Amino acid sequence: MSKYIELTQDTIEETVKEGVALVDFWAPWCGPCRMIAPVIEQLAEEFEGKAKICKVNTEEEQDLTVKYGIRSIPTILFFKDGEIVDQLIGATNKAALEDKLNSLL
Repeated sequence: MSKYIELTQDTIEETVKEGVALVDFWAPWCGPCRMIAPVIEQLAEEFEGKAKICKVNTEEEQDLTVKYGIRSIPTILFFKDGEIVDQLIGATNKAALEDKLNSLL
């Protein structure tokens, strides 16, 4: 079972306000998004209790997509204590995501 957190307009601010969070903006039709989905699930297990690994379906949460200026997916935002501290656009590898998360912890 996946351990990542599905975010909505109602839950995102509360979820990312403390600690470190990775938020993956994706869509079901996006090939690169599907490519990194298993990596996101692995990170959710490996960082459980250390960082929040989250996903936002841009098809279902269009207001969030606009709010965070997402123009291309996948886009991964990194939050620390409620502030966006970095972002990656496009498919990336697990090591790059792990390094970024570890640098924020």
